[in-house]
Amino acid sequence: MTELNSEINKRRTFAIISHPDAGKTTLTEKLLLFGGAIHVAGAVKSNKIKKTATSDWMEIEKQRGISVATSVMGFNYNDYKINILDTPGHQDFAEDTYRTLTAVDSVIIVVDVAKGVELQTRKLMEVCRMRNTPVIIFVNKLDREGRDPFDILDELEQELKISVRPLTWPINIGAKFKGVYNIYENSLSLFQPDKQRVTDRVEITDINDPTIDQTVGSDDATKLRDDVELISGVYPEFNEDEYLSGKVAPVFFGSALNTFGVKELLDCFIRIAPAPKPIQAMEREVRPQEEKFTGFVFKIQANMDPNHRSCIAFVKICSGVFRRNESYLHVRSGKTYRFSAPTAFMAQKKDVVDEAFPGDVIGLPDSGIFKIGDTLTQGELLHFKGLPSFSPEMFKYIENSDPMKTKQLNKGIEQLMGEGVAQLFVNQFNNRKIIGTVGQLQFEVIQYRLLHEYGASCRWEPIHLYKACWIESDDDEALAAFKRRKQQFMAHDKDGRDVFLADSSYVLQMAQEDFPKIKFHFTSEF
Repeated sequence: MTELNSEINKRRTFAIISHPDAGKTTLTEKLLLFGGAIHVAGAVKSNKIKKTATSDWMEIEKQRGISVATSVMGFNYNDYKINILDTPGHQDFAEDTYRTLTAVDSVIIVVDVAKGVELQTRKLMEVCRMRNTPVIIFVNKLDREGRDPFDILDELEQELKISVRPLTWPINIGAKFKGVYNIYENSLSLFQPDKQRVTDRVEITDINDPTIDQTVGSDDATKLRDDVELISGVYPEFNEDEYLSGKVAPVFFGSALNTFGVKELLDCFIRIAPAPKPIQAMEREVRPQEEKFTGFVFKIQANMDPNHRSCIAFVKICSGVFRRNESYLHVRSGKTYRFSAPTAFMAQKKDVVDEAFPGDVIGLPDSGIFKIGDTLTQGELLHFKGLPSFSPEMFKYIENSDPMKTKQLNKGIEQLMGEGVAQLFVNQFNNRKIIGTVGQLQFEVIQYRLLHEYGASCRWEPIHLYKACWIESDDDEALAAFKRRKQQFMAHDKDGRDVFLADSSYVLQMAQEDFPKIKFHFTSEF
């Protein structure tokens, strides 16, 4: 049992979230660089170097330089096993990110020093707040001109509605950026722009050490001392318990592209971030230290390897030890399965693992047996909750452009919807398929992937819809009457549940007034 405890205490599972272009994928890479998991940082957007970022492996991501699916990467650092989930920043893929946040114990938010807090970051912070997830903030791109660090701190508090406490502090920013003083460890790092090498640290005794004046000049040294004094006057001392309960966010400054300030972030992170925590299932709370294995599927990814038509189900381990070739109960289907090739990820590189511990994320080959939210256990009937699908905001009919490829198109749609890329509704009146998404870009991704991964070409046709609502009622007659009256607007989702497709907010409001016995839901989990 003690071995299990020590393995659990070594685990740090977290997601990196941000607005697009704040430097999230770059930060992920630099963390991997410190873990020795990669040896050369890929230049993500440079066309001269054809190496793309380690964590963006889908073809469309390489073309656009954005992440559209969450990647999972694990590495070891100073005796700790760190699992990073790199999430898409683009708001059209927010669903994937919301689901990923259910599988992590803490979060690092990346903020661009010039742009400050953006809309997407605010939305994601709300999800963290709902779950009291501990948050660390990394203010990035300090080697570019940007806003005053104190202004950024004020904005973080106002926009993200959380108290902040800087643990490192920059000496100037932009062209004059000289380095970062580490308040947490009382040390100084000098900045030299270098994408591959780690920056030199200067040994100092405390903030009044004359070495600081010699290295950064007396003007900057005086300003630094004034700033640090102001920080300790304005912000209370950093309190670890408040961070762990999600009330206060430590803030770090640096430049991920130049690998600067990243080590300070990582060193502090492994010290203060939480090990895997108990997870609430519908039946009871599941503690990581329990001997029996439990885990849930939070993501399904098709075609990790373009040469094999394979799906991978990502399973977050909640308790006990997962062992290869043992039988586990698939709670929804009631069947038991054995997995001979569970994998651990280093972006696209996969290694078969013999055992995995709470906090780890493993990939199980999926031949269509898994759905998002499925639970695996050693026999206990457990259901983990909190993996919602939200009501989509955009809708289009999907039509087959090549009748010879109907089978491929149907297979492709089924797999992509199982992945949670978008939602499929089949109209009960005319059987036409409607795809609902959160953003326009998803339609392009679906069309691209159907063509390149399944050889099926589709075209989109417009449909005017306002909202999809899942409906239910305790009164069967009322439900039947509603479905008769609204038959042209009724559809089934991929699990066969009734969905009402309202074409305007007025129609939805009238339906709610005319049918008081019907419950209308805007997420699929009710």
